[in-house]
Amino acid sequence: MQLSKSLYPLISLLLLSFLFIQCFSSAPKVSSNSQPITHEIFDGLLKKHVTKEGLANYKGLQADRETLDRYLNLVAANHPNDANWSKNAQKAYWMNVYNAYTIALILDNYPVASIKDISSGPNIPFVNTPWDIQFIEIEKQKYDLNNVEHNILRKYFDDPRIHFGINCASISCPNLAPFAFTEAKVNEQLDQLATTFINDPQKNKITTDKAEISKIFSWFKGDFVKKESLISFLNRYAATKINEDATIEHLDYDWGLNDAP
Repeated sequence: MQLSKSLYPLISLLLLSFLFIQCFSSAPKVSSNSQPITHEIFDGLLKKHVTKEGLANYKGLQADRETLDRYLNLVAANHPNDANWSKNAQKAYWMNVYNAYTIALILDNYPVASIKDISSGPNIPFVNTPWDIQFIEIEKQKYDLNNVEHNILRKYFDDPRIHFGINCASISCPNLAPFAFTEAKVNEQLDQLATTFINDPQKNKITTDKAEISKIFSWFKGDFVKKESLISFLNRYAATKINEDATIEHLDYDWGLNDAP
């Protein structure tokens, strides 16, 4: 049966509504008695294979895949819980999970020109994107990268700086941190990454009267303006302070792989 073209907008709306509900539904509860883990293995990999420009040496990481898998196995066996893990320990864990599994996804498909070229089936927007592939399993609970970012990090920690900590393996994304997040330093680390990203002229072009900023500040604007204006948030980290009546524009986003030459 061929559908009437007049039904296409309605079907699209219903599909998008379903996907929105799926993406932002509550994260599943996992019964775990784990204790906080050390992220030294991942920290060593990042220090070894992330350049000073914040690019990833995927060839080097590929050669060290056994070490990365050892870290992923440690992560997979220790799901955070509120009884034993502080909020900062959980925040550090989930950001490391996001970055480590993103690296693993790239390595599983390397060489690849862009993370957006990776899918689990036909290229259907909002369905088979790389962020929808459920390849993460932690204490028998499966996740995709969208689950980790939206259902856990954004929902439970309510910290807009998280957007500077998680890396989407793309040129326009905030740089991949050359270190793993830790319970003791996570807030200091996020402030450092926010300062680096906002003042990077390749990512944001800021003057007093005009700011050409990353689309991250458009896509997730609600996260940044819960307690203040967007300009006020930017001025917390920007070396050049922006006037409240400054013109705001958003730069094109480069989804090319953040691969070190």
